[in-house]
Amino acid sequence: MITFTSNELYSLVAGMLWPLVRILGLIAAAPLYGNRSVPARAKVMLAVMLTLVIAPAIPKVSPLDPMSLPGLLIVAQQLLIGLAMGFSVRIVFSAVEMAGEIIGLTMGLGFATFFDPQSSARTSAISQFLALIATTTFLSVNGHLVLLSVLAESFTTLPIAAEPIAGFGLKQLADWGSKIFSSGLHLSLPILTALLLVNIALGILTRAAPQLNLFGIGFPITLAAGYLMIMFVVPYLSNPLQFLFNEGIEKARQLPRTMQEREPRELPVIKPLVLPSPQPPTTPAR
Repeated sequence: MITFTSNELYSLVAGMLWPLVRILGLIAAAPLYGNRSVPARAKVMLAVMLTLVIAPAIPKVSPLDPMSLPGLLIVAQQLLIGLAMGFSVRIVFSAVEMAGEIIGLTMGLGFATFFDPQSSARTSAISQFLALIATTTFLSVNGHLVLLSVLAESFTTLPIAAEPIAGFGLKQLADWGSKIFSSGLHLSLPILTALLLVNIALGILTRAAPQLNLFGIGFPITLAAGYLMIMFVVPYLSNPLQFLFNEGIEKARQLPRTMQEREPRELPVIKPLVLPSPQPPTTPAR
């Protein structure tokens, strides 16, 4: 007859529960995995399968009662770690959507909006178009797989323990949120520059010929110039997007390290992760 002591039972349950909570937190906040179009049952099954793979390789968890106050605090801590790691990558996609919002408003497409089920808010057509490009680029460079490898590495970098995490890592995550505005402006800057020149030219034309109807000719010209610039800029977005994905995944990898720091200090320079590029299919020689 097989018997278990209470400590062995607590260690077995906690060894599966606490990693599962961290993985569920990342899946809920990370792009692609946390999309509302993905059924909740599929997300839970993916988290359970990842837990079964990762749990045997992580450091041994202290035998605490998962339903006690220290056990519940560890659950909240693991959920916070997973959400922070997923949110750091989600910020990159928010920067791309911010660039689309800026471009759409400058083009005059501020009225072309619809309801986005992912964010439960209003979003522009250009923003959704750039978000789809970012999503396909993220999949093509296997960013979703690299993110899972960073998640598995976090259990070694920041093991599951009863000690509280430091707030310095959360402060860095808040500072990382400024990337939404800076990167969004950088991505939209070429199109904004072209549209600014078009508006200046229309202003000079209206000044030289006041009888022209600015609202009649300016709107279609601005739209045409915006679409033309998008057509020229989109093929060159792969490198900036890949650089942003590298930064976001590197930030997710650094967060567990910074959550162990009790006082702010300069982090060591870490070589950014290089996302693998998809290889073209090869045809066998005849």
